[in-house]
Amino acid sequence: MAETKREIERKYESDDSGLPDLTGVAGVASVLDKGTAELDATYYDTSDLRLASAAITLRRRTGGSDAGWHLKLPVGPGIRDEIRAPLSDTVPDELAALVRSRVREGQLVAVVRLRSARDVRDLMDAHGRLLAEASVDTVRAERLFGGQGTAQWSEIEVELADGGDPALLDKLEKRLRKAGVRPSTSASKLARALAETKGGHPRPEDKGPAEPATAGDHVLAYVRAQRDAIVELDPAVRRDAEESVHDMRVATRRLRSTFRSFGKVLDRDVTDPIAAELKWLAGELGVGRDHEVLAGRLQAAFDELPPTLVAGPVRERLQNWSKAGEKGSRRRLLGVLNSSRYLTLLDTLDALIADPPALKAAGRKPEKVLAKAVRKDFAKVSALMEEAMEQPPGADRDLALHEARKKAKRTRYAAETARPVLGRPAKDLVKSMKSLQSLLGDHQDSVMARTTLRELSAVAHAAGENGFTYGVLYAREERRAERVEEAVPGAWRETSGSMEV
Repeated sequence: MAETKREIERKYESDDSGLPDLTGVAGVASVLDKGTAELDATYYDTSDLRLASAAITLRRRTGGSDAGWHLKLPVGPGIRDEIRAPLSDTVPDELAALVRSRVREGQLVAVVRLRSARDVRDLMDAHGRLLAEASVDTVRAERLFGGQGTAQWSEIEVELADGGDPALLDKLEKRLRKAGVRPSTSASKLARALAETKGGHPRPEDKGPAEPATAGDHVLAYVRAQRDAIVELDPAVRRDAEESVHDMRVATRRLRSTFRSFGKVLDRDVTDPIAAELKWLAGELGVGRDHEVLAGRLQAAFDELPPTLVAGPVRERLQNWSKAGEKGSRRRLLGVLNSSRYLTLLDTLDALIADPPALKAAGRKPEKVLAKAVRKDFAKVSALMEEAMEQPPGADRDLALHEARKKAKRTRYAAETARPVLGRPAKDLVKSMKSLQSLLGDHQDSVMARTTLRELSAVAHAAGENGFTYGVLYAREERRAERVEEAVPGAWRETSGSMEV
């Protein structure tokens, strides 16, 4: 079973490769010599180094206190999540799954072997608590695939103890710099090994032009950002990290909206089939997510009720309904992420970015092209909002408001794409569309909640239970929706009045 450890560390270089005395720095009361450990690590990657290009490392290591398989995923500068699995001869399935969005149908091969002599020091406070670990590593690197040659160097590494204050690293670095120690120019040992042995460097990512110049450049930059988000969120979704499913779903929606909004820039004969696959993925991501959100809403509403308004086993029925929706959804989602259909979608997005289906407008200056697309989307929102406000309360108004919400999302995403070009007007439109989207989202959530409450009430009635509490919850949701509808005209006037794109 894999375990995860948040690793916060910094690497340094020194001409004399020594570790200066760190006693007295920021509460370091003592420095304990833990001896020298002999470490032997083999790093795995694809033949074209896809993991290394994304600052991801996968290794099998023996020696030291944490022998086994280690997968390191970047979180931020100097911060990585290290997922550990027990020692085995082949890459553990759990870790292989976490890099599948990068590896796809490729194979993982041994690319570098690093043998290190690690001289370890524990930095302790006055109470004997571990603050950080400092080590001097003497490293020997050997290229195993994609090149040849060896390299050798020494480096200093300082890793914060679990739950430690990151400010300690700043204070330790100040002392290290005074002693002539300087930050390493390599992000990791693997990166340095690849750079110093023959065979080239990780494949260049398709980053696109540094400064987008045409309408196509800007649209493609936004498309690329959403593709990157899907790929980067994949491990988090597999690990069931908070909000990861929601964030990946949003990235798929942004891509679909971009293809629709900028159909004059990217050929929809090419993008429509991709959008259909993105819709499939979004639907699969939403299977458990929508149920989870609705269950949370109903549970919160029930918790607000005074005991005098609770009749029958309502809490138990809500909990059972919630669990029934969760059952199997996690396994199904993992199946989707491991499917050929999903991996093919990622390949297709890569191919589109590498060879975009650009139309004539793609080569034009971005201001007019992007602004025109944003205004077109806004006009659709406007028409739907006017239609909704003309409808009497009921199913037709509910549907019109729901459609307006979807178009508000599209307008928001189009404005996000145009923001680097159009500046403040686009930024303001993003903000107003997000506010409108949130308001209309609350209304749609109420519609779904009332539908579910009717269904639960019917089941409870058939079981001979009292349906009073479901009626109370329904009435509260109905009033909540009414308040939203009362707020809609004013919110829309404010939104439409700020449209300057």
